[in-house]
Amino acid sequence: MKNIIATIALVLTGCLSATAQTTDNMDRIEVCKQNYRTLFGGEALTGQGTDPEMMDILQKFIFGEVFQTGVLTLKQREMITCITLATMQTLPQLKAHAGAALNVGVTPEELREAMYLTAPFIGFPKMLNAVATVNEVFKERGISLPLKKQGTVTEETRHKAGKTIQDKLYPDGIASVMEGLPDDMGKDVERFLTDYFFGEIYSRGVLDLQTRELLGYCVLATLEAESQLHSHYHGNINAGNSPETLTAAIIQCLPYIGFPAAIKALRIIKQEYAK
Repeated sequence: MKNIIATIALVLTGCLSATAQTTDNMDRIEVCKQNYRTLFGGEALTGQGTDPEMMDILQKFIFGEVFQTGVLTLKQREMITCITLATMQTLPQLKAHAGAALNVGVTPEELREAMYLTAPFIGFPKMLNAVATVNEVFKERGISLPLKKQGTVTEETRHKAGKTIQDKLYPDGIASVMEGLPDDMGKDVERFLTDYFFGEIYSRGVLDLQTRELLGYCVLATLEAESQLHSHYHGNINAGNSPETLTAAIIQCLPYIGFPAAIKALRIIKQEYAK
């Protein structure tokens, strides 16, 4: 057990040193309370409920410490949190944080696009669960549905638009990975990736490519998709995200996905950053 703890400590030291902000001289309790009020409009650390001790630990760690690590805005943090919860299908927590996201300036259209973005990663059924949860929040807030359309492509332009985005972010594509599939069906998968993933999803409005790639990286970290985390590190850099931003984003995911998954993603960032 001591060896496991020591290994985790060493990995975190190596991965987090570049972006972690010290809280030694800051009152994490006051920071926690302030952030909680801003996000949820209520009070943290009340000592109420059935599990007040665990809520005390949870709130002070997430809102008093993690929210101080890195240079992410509250808006970015809540979008990351929402897409992570959507990926995990923890829908009650997604509903709470969808409201918090709106409270800190995420627009309904941006929040919807973050949910739509999960579809290529986790599939349509889970994406629809997340969208339905967010729509509940919209209805409770009096936000009219459906929201304004954000699609930018047609049947005739989806391939060209997708290829333009794909070539910018991933100039090598995935051709070598798909070679050798029976009946040469790898070419179909390549086309799906270009036309659907990049052509129909990544080309949509409201969220820019930089934001989409950052949120996508958080989805991949949640899924522990190791191979894709390596390639999407470079996609993020090509989109304009810094290694520091990527690291802070994974740390933002940490309380929700746990240390093992977060450490895996952080180790990959560390490996790719060192090349």
